[in-house]
Amino acid sequence: MLIPDTSWQANAERERLRRQFGILFPDSMLKEKGDGTPSPAGSVTHVVAEEEPGIVVARGRHVHLRTFTPDDLDHLARWASDTTLERMVGSELLQLYRDVYENDPSFFEAVLTDTTQIVLIVMANAGFPDPIGLVRLFNIHQSEGYAGIETVIGDFRAARRGYGVQASRLMGYYGVDTLGLRRLEAKAYEYNALSINTLKRNGFTHEGTLRKATLRDGRYWDIMIFGILRDEIEEQRRKDRYLIPL
Repeated sequence: MLIPDTSWQANAERERLRRQFGILFPDSMLKEKGDGTPSPAGSVTHVVAEEEPGIVVARGRHVHLRTFTPDDLDHLARWASDTTLERMVGSELLQLYRDVYENDPSFFEAVLTDTTQIVLIVMANAGFPDPIGLVRLFNIHQSEGYAGIETVIGDFRAARRGYGVQASRLMGYYGVDTLGLRRLEAKAYEYNALSINTLKRNGFTHEGTLRKATLRDGRYWDIMIFGILRDEIEEQRRKDRYLIPL
């Protein structure tokens, strides 16, 4: 649901949204405030305008996901330069921004026009006025119905509060509801117990191991591969108590 606004900024934001999510959010889904019936708990098919930058795509009781905006590049630059975050997550998105684009603003347009990924910003509903991280679907294959998922909590003050768990779930529901995905895949380094625990809490199954596939701290480590299927995501949603309808 978009709040009516005739300003050029609002029109530009609508156009940006259509460009990034054109096939995901047709005009019939961009309803004016008050149109239509409320979404069921966990649905992410409605879009709500907020005072903060971007458009809220999915909302939980403790976090919500909104669209990626140029204002977020400063946060990405900070997260990309964090050596601890690099060691624990190894986000290819942040590596690309830091090493290839060298923090150039053109990265925003590159992300915007990349039809193989969706990048959303994770916001805490209270206590953190700035973004606390990002979550993305990447290597999206709509014909096959699968994608990779990556969650990055860049503000370590927000770590171990369940925000990453909730953000991942919201993105999973988004992938099922809006993209029609039937399978999500994720990776975790063998030493990252927090990421492994988050994936298990979200119903992912450890499906395999890439042995000694990454070099960290002067030695090689395994990369663990996890997956979850649509019916498992739906079963999780039926039990979920963190979601709020938009």
